[in-house]
Amino acid sequence: MPKIVNLKPAAPWQEIRSTPADWDRVGAETLSRMHRDLHLVRAFEETVLELHGEGLVHGPAHSSVGQDGGAVATMSALRAGDQTTGSHRGHHQFLAKSLRYVDDGGDPRAAPVTPPVCELLHRTLAEIMGLAQGFCKGRGGSMHLRWQEAGALGTNAIVGGGVPPANGVAWALKRHGKGDVVFTFFGDGAVNIGAVPESMNLAALWDLPICFFIENNGYAVSTTIEEETRETRLSSRGGAYGIPAFRVDGMDPMAVRLATEKALKIMRGGKGPVIIEAELYRFFHHGGGIAGSAFGYRSKDEEAVWRERDPLRRLRDEMIARDWLDEDADDAIRSAAQVAMEEIAAALTESDGNKRRIVPSLWPDPAFRDMGLRGDLSEFDGVRYEELETASGPVGEVKFIDVVSRVMDRRMERDERIFVLGEDIHKLKGGTSGATRGLAEKYPDRIVATPISEQGFSGLAGGVAMEGHYRPVVEFMYPDFTLVAADQVFNQIAKARHMFGGDIPMPLVARTKVAIGDGYGSQHSMDPAGLYAMWPGWRIVAPSTPFDYVGLMNSALLCEDPVLVIESTGLYNATGKGPVEDFDYYIPLGKAKVVRPGTAFTVLSYLAMTPKAVEAADGLGVDAEIVDLRSLDRAGIDWQTIGESIRKTNNVVVVEQGPLTASYGAMLTDELQRRFFDWLDQPVKRIHGGESAPSVSRVLERAAIVDVEEIQAGYRAIMADMGDTRFAAE
Repeated sequence: MPKIVNLKPAAPWQEIRSTPADWDRVGAETLSRMHRDLHLVRAFEETVLELHGEGLVHGPAHSSVGQDGGAVATMSALRAGDQTTGSHRGHHQFLAKSLRYVDDGGDPRAAPVTPPVCELLHRTLAEIMGLAQGFCKGRGGSMHLRWQEAGALGTNAIVGGGVPPANGVAWALKRHGKGDVVFTFFGDGAVNIGAVPESMNLAALWDLPICFFIENNGYAVSTTIEEETRETRLSSRGGAYGIPAFRVDGMDPMAVRLATEKALKIMRGGKGPVIIEAELYRFFHHGGGIAGSAFGYRSKDEEAVWRERDPLRRLRDEMIARDWLDEDADDAIRSAAQVAMEEIAAALTESDGNKRRIVPSLWPDPAFRDMGLRGDLSEFDGVRYEELETASGPVGEVKFIDVVSRVMDRRMERDERIFVLGEDIHKLKGGTSGATRGLAEKYPDRIVATPISEQGFSGLAGGVAMEGHYRPVVEFMYPDFTLVAADQVFNQIAKARHMFGGDIPMPLVARTKVAIGDGYGSQHSMDPAGLYAMWPGWRIVAPSTPFDYVGLMNSALLCEDPVLVIESTGLYNATGKGPVEDFDYYIPLGKAKVVRPGTAFTVLSYLAMTPKAVEAADGLGVDAEIVDLRSLDRAGIDWQTIGESIRKTNNVVVVEQGPLTASYGAMLTDELQRRFFDWLDQPVKRIHGGESAPSVSRVLERAAIVDVEEIQAGYRAIMADMGDTRFAAE
């Protein structure tokens, strides 16, 4: 028989229950504020449901009625510097945090709705209705509520999507060293999505001051928790990561308050993250004001049992039992909250026959549609721009990969806000390619090696960037790995500025390398330009020379928007003209460069294809004008330089190394033909790889990609179509 050794978890897992003594200890003043706040949240939610039923809330309205006591109890224990992020069902989370911010310290029983409270409720309802007065100017609606000054950093429509950015805020707060913490709220459905366990692991690994607050209401829409996971006590997840976890009755505000106090003691003491699982219940269906029983996935009896446990009723009864409240006072506070919401709704609507409608003047101006997709680049005012041909500092033959690490060293030396995170970047003499060579030794706390968790660490970087004090550089070892992190890269980082009103900087740099031709096969050989170009929040640069790399990386690190810097393994070991001493110049974002003048036709290319395009033209002896795009995002395409070339040559070809599909060239070609149709003698041509991604086989890989031979074949075709008899027979 084997010897059995029972193992113990590395962190405690406890259930917390309140006692009468706990209610006594917390006292009348704190409970009065919780009671007032909960009435305000409840009246607010009831108004939202009423407006939604009238069709005045466009889109979903995820009500928190029933589970609102947990958020109010948690926020009652937080201080001004603490931060929160929330879920798609987040009105109560946002309001509870914001109500603490506007609290004037007066007696909430005497004046439950002060002017600042009324203004908060007004702006929040306006946002949910999609109006210009809202916190996000109507762009966020019900699921994207953010008020940075109040520490409410954003609710999130993607299940679990707000958790990795919350980790980033916690990372920043830990470095500030003031003891502030983050609470990130999400539901039982989110616990099983990859972003959450990745974030828990990183938080535990780095002792981040974050509380993962699980609002376990038993249902992911209509799917029961028993259908979601075998272990329905979701706080058990803490044991997997060594995170202390507390399980509480979420319908008991005092139990939640006690768990919050314990969590704060751990986090403020520098002992890392905590999990709180609150078992609670939403009284209505997933969205709107209809009971879930109407859809058949839960019973009326079940709903009735939970309604008897209403946290607002529990809070009221406990206060009345201690003579801290009477029924008349309770009724008065509820009435004041309801009247305030009626007046706010009346200010946002007007009569329309037998119905009411939104006051037309309150809608955002349609011209506001695209404003704030990206910043205005005013941060570049006064910087020193350089080009190789007119460089003020000495230049010489340098190895491409060497300037990658040298310019990062220079920027980290000059700007303590910059840090780099990614897989294996701290070892192997500078990561897998040498891009961080020597940096881990020089900046040991700013070269942050991560586990394999692209969604977790990219989202963390996004949260750091939004927090505003640090500038993260994320290394994706291969661009294909972006797909693992797609929600954070495209739904969160790319959209944040625009979604939250258009004025939130997102200073983040993502570095990645194209390894086409290195034998790494289909899942390590992506050119990411076409993918990132689909998301207008991203700026994209693709340097083809050492000199350009330094200038464009400096610009990327200065920019207040997220910037993708694409590198090529095919260039890493090549030498070219680059700086010898001066690593402080910039190259403008959105500025292309003619690298080979000509008159026969225009070639548009980028990255490693630019020198190959030049080589192909030289080898054939054709008078091609070759333009290195350098900036690839839609806002960064230099139409002036491109247009001047096309109007001279009247022919254009786009050269890219990637395949036919997921192609940057396809997007560019469409725009070229619409912009320059009258100047073109023939349709825009494309030179690109095959339809499939490259294979591992050397022969099949070579057949799938573009090199000088394929470029020259394309040149011959365009010259033949122009009537050049030298190429007509080929």
